[in-house]
Formats: sequence, C-alpha cells, structure tokens
Amino acid sequence: MEINGKTRLLGLMGNPVEHTLSPAIHNTLAEQMRLNVCYVPFLVESERVRAAVEGAYALNVLGMNVTVPYKQAVMEALTGLDPLAEQIGAVNTLVREEGGYRGYNTDALGFLRELEQENIRIEGETAVVLGAGGASRAVVFSLAKEGIRKIYLLNRSFAKAQELSKEVNRCYEREAVIPLAMEDYKKIEEERILAVQCTSVGLAPESGRCVLTSEDFYRNVHTGVDLIYQPSETMFMKLVRQQGGKACNGLKMLLYQGVTAFELFVGQKVPEEMSQIAYERLCELLKPQGGM
Repeated sequence: MEINGKTRLLGLMGNPVEHTLSPAIHNTLAEQMRLNVCYVPFLVESERVRAAVEGAYALNVLGMNVTVPYKQAVMEALTGLDPLAEQIGAVNTLVREEGGYRGYNTDALGFLRELEQENIRIEGETAVVLGAGGASRAVVFSLAKEGIRKIYLLNRSFAKAQELSKEVNRCYEREAVIPLAMEDYKKIEEERILAVQCTSVGLAPESGRCVLTSEDFYRNVHTGVDLIYQPSETMFMKLVRQQGGKACNGLKMLLYQGVTAFELFVGQKVPEEMSQIAYERLCELLKPQGGM
C-alpha cells in the first residue's frame, strides 16, 4: 500500500495500544479493497481524550476506533451517538461527520455477526451471560435488541448484574434479563442454553481458569461463545465441548467489530471473502512463534 498525498488516516486511540490487532484488520481490508487509507495506533493519556478527538478532527482523520479505558469517556467529546451505542453507554468507533465525530458500538454488531457466521440462532433462545462488565453490556444489549427470549445474567457481584439487568429491561420495556449471582446458576430452569463468557477469566497466561466450572451447568449448554480469543481454546470452551456442546472463541467478534467499523469509515460494504482474508491474517499473527 503506497502512502501519498491522498492517503486518508484511520486509527485506534487507547492506553495501552501496543498489542492491538486492529491495524492488521483494517490495513488488510484497505489493501484488498484498494482503498487509499492507512490505520495506525495512537497512545492517548487519560487527561487528553477530548484533545485527541478534537485534534484528530482538525487533522482530517477519517475515523478512529476507541479501546480501553476510553469507551465511555470519549462520548463527551462527540457530536452525536448511534442509538445502540447510547443505550449500551459505550463507544468503540468514531465516524467523521460535519463538525466532529459520531460514536458507534461495533462490539455489539461484531458479536451478532459472529453468531450469524457460526449459524448460532437467537430467536426463541435462552442465553446465559457470564459477567456484567463492559464486554457483557454490548452482548446483553445486542441479544435483547434482537429479541432473544430470555437472558440470565450471572456475575460474582449480584448488585452489578441487577443494575445492568434493570438498564436493559427498562430500555426494551420487557423483563428480558434475569440477574443471578454466579453461584446461583442452578436456578436456571432451561435445559438447552446458549452461554456467552464475557469475563477476563481464562485469558492467557491464566488459560487454565474459568469463572464457572461445575459440570452440571455445562450439560445444558448446547453452544458456548467465549469472547476471549487468546488462547484459541479456553477452559470455558473445553468444558462446553466435554459435555458435547459447540464452542467458539471471540476472534470472529474481534474481526467483525473491525469489519463493521471499516464499513462505517469508508461507506462501503466489505465482501465476505475479504473479511475472511483479514481473519486468516489474524490467525497468522496469533500463532505461537517458534523459538530457537
């Protein structure tokens, strides 16, 4: 990809940003679609979030992604919000418009696109979501928005699960989400459930851990999705598979949140075959590196 006077800049703002895989997604897509854009990471200090957004606009930056810890703080610096991002209360994508940037949440959209690609249905399903943090917000709001029948929200802190459940139920005007403490999973009555693991427990290098290990829980899980993608097979996924269920990691969610953001940035649909090329690039980058 040649950088010249017509190249438009895309980027990621956060702290830290050194280990991000987003440039691999966006620059691969740009190359495949023959678009003259370049994506780079920006390390932003906490007291300079607004200045970073305003500076990016002044420098004609086409769009930016936002990662931790600024997905909420950045909202104050935007000219508008997509309704889903406003409901979730977090933004990960800034799209240039007149006077500033509009905020979107493509984490939620990326999660739904992963389910679609994995042929995981939502209609009529019961889901169990483990964790009530930032990642869980995107998952729970998106599942409720798509009309899932019921969501059990399990968290170590029942109060936090209760708070998020109230927000979602108020937003969609139905009792879609039922909060539970993590140890109260036996109160779940359904025998076939979709489980989504949204905590950081099991993330490398502590890949042998899982937030919930009881075999009797996993017997009812027909499909488990872990938002963690490194390691590629988490303990949560192993426990699902041991009981005969289907298990997926979060790499396709990472891919499709990026693909969706790229589509918003450039105003074009990404052909699926090009998304798959970006996915293969991610897989290459995550392969264990051989030593001497």
